[in-house]
Amino acid sequence: MARDRETRPDGLEERVVKIRRCAAVVKGGRRFSFNALVVVGDKRGRVAWGYGKANEVPPAVEKATKNAQETLNRQKKILLKGETIPHRVVGRYGSSRVILVPAGPGTGVKAGPGVRDVLEACGIQNILTKVHGSTNAINLVKATIQGLLMLRTKQEVMRLRGVEL
Repeated sequence: MARDRETRPDGLEERVVKIRRCAAVVKGGRRFSFNALVVVGDKRGRVAWGYGKANEVPPAVEKATKNAQETLNRQKKILLKGETIPHRVVGRYGSSRVILVPAGPGTGVKAGPGVRDVLEACGIQNILTKVHGSTNAINLVKATIQGLLMLRTKQEVMRLRGVEL
């Protein structure tokens, strides 16, 4: 498990979510290329994904990581409530649906592979999740990040609605 997770000196954690092999049939046989899906996060509410393709695995992972870092700089911070999320939210991408439910302390991250990588890179430690529809790794990662970006704090909702509690 530790081989696909790497913490770097700049405080970012990168996780390889999926590596896929693609074959092109040519005159001499098959030519293989590789696609890598990587998630990068700072464990303090910022997370992004990157996708890279190359003829071998290490360059594909490198390209994906670079792509994720560039996206991370443009990504807004995800609002957390301690070690969990403030409210239930559903992230959607394509036919994938990811339901994210806040959980009490000590619950841990109850999630499948693609979703778990995003949540742990983001810094969430207690959460319940459920996936409906497509379980394609790329769509799950995108749906999870989209759901996290929809989170709002109580203060933000009060300000947006112009209501005092």
